[in-house]
Amino acid sequence: MCPACRALALAVTAALAFTSAASAAEVHVMISGGLTAAYKALVPEFERKTGHKVVTAFGPSMGTTTNAIPVRLERGEPADVLIMVGYALGDLIKQGKVKPDSRVDLVKSPIGIAVKSGAPKPDISSADSVKQALLAAKTIAYSDSASGVYVSTEMFKTLGIADQMKDKARMIPATPVGEIVAHGEAEIGFQQISELKPVAGIDIVGPLPEPLQKITVFSAGIATVSKEPDAGKALISFLASPDARDALVKSGLDPIPAGGTH
Repeated sequence: MCPACRALALAVTAALAFTSAASAAEVHVMISGGLTAAYKALVPEFERKTGHKVVTAFGPSMGTTTNAIPVRLERGEPADVLIMVGYALGDLIKQGKVKPDSRVDLVKSPIGIAVKSGAPKPDISSADSVKQALLAAKTIAYSDSASGVYVSTEMFKTLGIADQMKDKARMIPATPVGEIVAHGEAEIGFQQISELKPVAGIDIVGPLPEPLQKITVFSAGIATVSKEPDAGKALISFLASPDARDALVKSGLDPIPAGGTH
């Protein structure tokens, strides 16, 4: 290659490199537990395809713990994308903290029941069998997020055992319920199946039976304080794309088709 041609080629390469670097963004994400396993598997692929860098903060969709997404926002932590329980995201939209037209419903997530690995698995084939299993258990744990709110405020009442659960069922803040079950601190644990799957030392008995099941929708949106809204939208689009489907299904989630309803 002639010296002039080589110089031109190097100049073009440098220009392309500069353009790529200039267009790459640092995307700050706050995400709750329901999508975490699939998200961790998918983010490296998004970064490879786009050149963007993703910086992630993990925490529950609601509550007052230090890591809870609403608490992080109140502290002024940087946020471009929020991925969390749909109705909690809706509350942030009403509060003006999420751009209303940016919401995308990503997946549906069922609640599951877990016991410690090797422990007898209770019959959960019907609402009555779940009731009997809970009455027989000495200790029960549920999360401080959407599934736990449902279990403690609705399901126990539906089964007519709210009073019996007061002294042996407890909410677990911040820590995955599966870990509490794995350590033997609870005989039965309730949480989103996608949050139970990554935990070692437990057996997932199965999802709640249909009469008791409560499906949670997980959604994503752009924070109004976002400094990289375009890159954030690209991440949300990737998570909602067919490329993400296998990872979502593998983690126990049911992807919502683009334009689908929840």
